[in-house]
Order: sequence, then structure tokens, then C-alpha cells
Amino acid sequence: MRINFNVPPYTGCEFDYIKECVEAQKICGDGKYTALDNEWIEKKTGVSKALLTTSCTHATEMAAILAEIKEGDEVIMPSYTFVSTANAFVLRGAKVVFVDIRPDTMNIDEKLIEQAITPKTRAIVPVHYAGVGCEMDTIMDIAKRHNLIVIEDAAQGVMASYKGKALGSIGDFGNYSFHETKNYSMGEGGALLLRDETYVDNAIIIREKGTNRTLYKLGKVDKYSWIMPGSSFLPSDMNAAYLYAQLQKADEINNDRLDHYNRYMEALTPLKEKGLIELPFVPEECQHNAHMFYIKCKDFEERQGLIKYLTSNDILPASHYVPLHSSKAGLKYSEFRGEDRYTTKESERLLRLPMYYKLTNEDIDEVVMRVKEFYKFN
Repeated sequence: MRINFNVPPYTGCEFDYIKECVEAQKICGDGKYTALDNEWIEKKTGVSKALLTTSCTHATEMAAILAEIKEGDEVIMPSYTFVSTANAFVLRGAKVVFVDIRPDTMNIDEKLIEQAITPKTRAIVPVHYAGVGCEMDTIMDIAKRHNLIVIEDAAQGVMASYKGKALGSIGDFGNYSFHETKNYSMGEGGALLLRDETYVDNAIIIREKGTNRTLYKLGKVDKYSWIMPGSSFLPSDMNAAYLYAQLQKADEINNDRLDHYNRYMEALTPLKEKGLIELPFVPEECQHNAHMFYIKCKDFEERQGLIKYLTSNDILPASHYVPLHSSKAGLKYSEFRGEDRYTTKESERLLRLPMYYKLTNEDIDEVVMRVKEFYKFN
């Protein structure tokens, strides 16, 4: 496609930093750049500890282990999310409980959470869709009153906030993604954010295959051994080096994407005012990060027609999640509590437009022109 849906961010220093790792003969995990990335996240979010991981999937799995999720537990989340959000808890033997979303933000409807709680409920997993924060004050209040753990899926939320607090730093645990499609990328990667420092030691052990290898490297023990269940969640320092080049320019990348978002918003508002499409909504208490720009068509058929039209004009848009409760695995491992009033309907209308660092104004204008053409001739 002439205008792709996504182009991974690249700032120009990535190869220099990777070369430094190779020449230093330090390419495994927990090297210089892993430490720099962790420090950057900690300073930006204010959490007690950030640990770079091989993916956001693995960060979520680590959170599930730290939260001691076990067979028979129930975990509440939206069905409109990526499969990893549910998988992390299913792998622990838990039952996933879905509740409906809000149609304005596509986030979990905080007003429906409490009625889905049972004596088996162990955790709530809010998903900050498109880098727009869930209603976290309400969610944290529910969690406190019912003695539940909150694990934020902030995969799309780096550099976004809710009431001035960084997404991922509000709940007990937070998870970031640095996948190729995210605002800041290391190809495959993520991070676990720990608000409470009492979890740090166990998190480090879990991340290092369940061993106290980190203490060994620090000279605190003579040899390392198996301490508790864990896995290999540690990314290569070369991947961390690639990411650090972007974190150094995080504000520049963020502002660039926000400019793209605002250009789309201004140009497509006339279609919204005519009632032809709906545009994203950001609550006043949220600062988003322009992770994506989407529109909502009238229905599934109209969206598919627009996808076909844009693709025929060398523009690649993208739909998004198929709600998990309707999947084969979802039918087996989960339950949708309450009415699916919006989850399926809204997911079938949503269409994401091209959005990435250094997307040109000319390309944005062409995308907008083609969208307007489609609605002019339909």
C-alpha cells in the first residue's frame, strides 16, 4: 500500500545503540539499555519498579503470577480487548468474566463491574483502549471495597494519563506494550509496572526463570538457584537498545502523533456533523497519546465497504478486535455477565485509519479525501 496502516517508529540512533551492545559483548538481558528503559518508565510514571519484558503478554502473565491468581478464581475485564488480556489468567486456571463496554470510549463500563462480582472474583483488569484512560477512580473504589486486585492493561497507554496519573501506575500492576504497532517499539516487548515495592523482589525472581540470578550478579549470593515458579520473561539488551532510542525522543513522537490526530479530527468533523460517522471521544480527565485514530461507520456492512474503497485507493485501514466472548476459546473459558449491548455492535462499526510517527500531512489529507469520497458516493 502507498499509505500503510502502521510504520514502526525509527529515530536514527537505534543501530548505533545496538552496535554498542554487540561491541560490548553484552546482548543478553538486563544490560545497560534495559536499565535505562526501566529507569525512564519509572521516572515517567512514578511507580516503585518497572521491569522490561519480552512482551506485554508476558508482563500480564507476570502480574497474574504475582497476584496469585489460581484455578477457580474469576477475573473481570472487557471482551473488547486483545487475547493476551484473557490468556494470562486462563493459563492460571481462572475464569474470565466479561462485562460490557462504554460506547463513547470503548473502555469497560465501570458501572457494570460491581454487579459481576462474586465471592470467587479476585481481580479487575481495565483495558485503556486507544490510550484513553478508563474511569479509574470508580474502579479503584470498587476494588478497595471488595478487596480485589487491579491489573491495568495499558498496552496502548504509554505517555497517556488519567487525572494526571500515568496509565499503568494507578492499579496494583500495570502492563505496557512495545510491540511494532505501538507508539514506541522494540519489535516485540513490554514492561511490568509495580506500584507497591513489596512485589519487586518476587517479580525479579519470576522474570529470571524463578531464580535469584539477579542477586548472584550483584554478588549477594555465591550461586543462584531455583526459588519459585517463573519463566524467561527477559528481553535481549539489543531490543532494549532499539527502544531507548525512541524513549529519548518520546515527547517528539508523542507531539507528532497528536498533531496527526488533531488533523484527522478537524478534517473529519464535517462528516460527524452530518451524522455520517462518529469520532473518538476523550473524557476531560484523560490525556490520550494518539495511539490510534478511528471512526465509527453506521454498521458492519458500511465499514466493510469503506475498507474495500480505501484499499482500492492504496490506503490500508484496519478494523480491530473481534470480541473475545464470541470466540471458540471464549465460549470455553469465559462468561459474559449482563447484556452485550455495545461490545459486539460497536466493534463491528469501528475502523482505524493510518496513524504513525512521521505520517505526512499530505497522506492524512488523502485519507480524509477518500473517506469523504466514499460517503459522497454512497
